[in-house]
Amino acid sequence: MTNDEAPPTAAEIVATAWRTVLAYGPDRVDPAVPRAAHSHAALRELFPAVSHGVLYLSRCIQFPWTRDIGTAFPQASGGYRVRRQSDNTLLGVTETAEEAYRLIAAHLPEDCGPAIDGTANDL
Repeated sequence: MTNDEAPPTAAEIVATAWRTVLAYGPDRVDPAVPRAAHSHAALRELFPAVSHGVLYLSRCIQFPWTRDIGTAFPQASGGYRVRRQSDNTLLGVTETAEEAYRLIAAHLPEDCGPAIDGTANDL
């Protein structure tokens, strides 16, 4: 970036993060998981991060991230347990990643818009 270039916007940072996450191999996350999440326009606007094989989504691009978006935790027996970490609410148990992210998209917080350039404390 030169001095004449503006820093990237939150939307550009989110898009770059999605490209990175979608390119991960199965050693980082089951590729079906980010693909299923990315297929929902509302989830595509959120900041993605992967840790321990789990995809997390946040309404902000800086740490600390939000914890009010559902997360699909893979189960050893198959399927996903979908939980919102902010209040430890079980949103449901699904058989597929597609079902899990459909459930997550249906339980987004009110006024959940594109991820902001800030932290959870800024919301």
